Amino acid sequence: QVQLLESGGGLVQAGGSLRLSCAASGRTFSIYTMGWFRQAPGKEREFVAGISWRSSLTNYADSVKGRFTISRDNAKNTMYLQMNSLKPEDTADYYCAASRPFSYSDYVPAQQYEYPYWGQGTQVTVSS
Repeated sequence: QVQLLESGGGLVQAGGSLRLSCAASGRTFSIYTMGWFRQAPGKEREFVAGISWRSSLTNYADSVKGRFTISRDNAKNTMYLQMNSLKPEDTADYYCAASRPFSYSDYVPAQQYEYPYWGQGTQVTVSS
C-alpha cells in the first residue's frame, strides 16, 4: 500500500504561484496513476489534474487548464502541481491520490472512487 504526503500549500496573492508536492512511500511510485483533487469550503471535492503511471498522460479540469501543470519524478517518488495565475476561487484544501497499482495506463480518470489512496491534504489560500 502506498502512503501519500502533500506539502507546499500556503497563502498567496491572486496572480501568484505555488508548487505543491506529493511524496509517496511504501511501494514503487511509478506503478500508480496519480491525481490532484481539491475541496473548497462548503463544496464537494473535485478533480484538478491527473497523470498516468506508464506514459505520463495528463488530464486537467477545465477550470485549471493553461494555469496548472502536473508532473511526476519517479526517481524521487514525488508528484508535483505547479499552480500559476492563481485566483481566489482556487482556494481549497488540495489532496493527492493514487490509483490501484498498474491501473489506467492509457487514460487518466477524474472520479474520486478510482483513487483508493489519499493524502491528508494541504491548504491553499489565494487572497484577492
